[in-house]
Amino acid sequence: MTVGFFSPLPPARTGVADYSAALLAALRALAEVRVDAADADVCLYHLGNNPLHASIYLRALATPGVAVLHDAVLHHLFLGCLDRQAYLDEFVYNYGERCRAEAETLWAARGGSAGDARYFKRALVRRVAEASRAVVVHNPAAARIVREHAPAARVVEIPHLFAPPGPLPAEEVREWRARRGISEDTFLFGVFGHLRESKRLPGILRAFERVRKVGAGARAALLIAGDFVSSELEAALGPWLAGAGVLRAPFCPEREFWKQAAAVDASISLRDPSAGETSGVAIRLMGLGKPVLVSAGEEVAGIPEGSAIRIDRGLAEEPMLVEYMMWLVEHSEKARQIGARAAAHIAAAHSPELAARLYFELLSSCCR
Repeated sequence: MTVGFFSPLPPARTGVADYSAALLAALRALAEVRVDAADADVCLYHLGNNPLHASIYLRALATPGVAVLHDAVLHHLFLGCLDRQAYLDEFVYNYGERCRAEAETLWAARGGSAGDARYFKRALVRRVAEASRAVVVHNPAAARIVREHAPAARVVEIPHLFAPPGPLPAEEVREWRARRGISEDTFLFGVFGHLRESKRLPGILRAFERVRKVGAGARAALLIAGDFVSSELEAALGPWLAGAGVLRAPFCPEREFWKQAAAVDASISLRDPSAGETSGVAIRLMGLGKPVLVSAGEEVAGIPEGSAIRIDRGLAEEPMLVEYMMWLVEHSEKARQIGARAAAHIAAAHSPELAARLYFELLSSCCR
């Protein structure tokens, strides 16, 4: 069996590229895998909301194979790639003629789509789900979204893989913290990745500001690492980003990311609205043994209790953030215990070898 592999790959600045590079290496131990090979026995298409996936999406329709939905909501991909008429046609294909007026409204207001829940409620995945031999998702929320749009589709859940980094000498990590004035007794929180509206940065920064004002919270620090998708969002958060205890780091090469990840004591990885995605950053930080604060929901249903900290969406989000951040600062040993349970879960359920075997079995069945 030969597998055609279609995905952004490093150095593309997307988490899907890093995921795909790790999967490609593991899958090649089981099958002949060719990048961008349309003449393969079966093709594997990695899809997400990044415009880098636009041509892959079209190929997945033209030559059906197995589609991997890293985002189970493709709405924003279409907003960036289609003109008005093509967008309206796609919307009506998914939800019927009765929803044309809604499509017109959403198209007209698309400038605010990054944080508007209306766009996340309309996934627009029917066409690719119906066309594909199978659809791979990483969590139950994504599986539900696909089945709602294409009840007859074959949907297979494969846990998001974790590929451990190379050696990270403890001395390098200590030096990284020291160069930034972070003492050994400072509890460092980290937010990583593409910084967009759905990552709840305003609430995180407000919560951190409150934590800093209470007792042991004065020795907390917050690293915001990555590039802002929206310059308007960055400007709006300017006063908080310049606040006491807040550190900024731009998008960086892979090696530097892992050093930053190893340097933090806990990570905050919230999503609301959610595109049904499993956060690759959250999986990476858990794999390193860090406690991670995640948005509660179907997306994290596979994480055992005690292996991550779930934060409710909505009005409870910010107060819960304050309480749990303060608790972590005050109970660093318990934080390390959560991280240890997280690492054990990731090692058991998210290894590249396990993911590759599950992909191989699915691709083999689709090939036949």
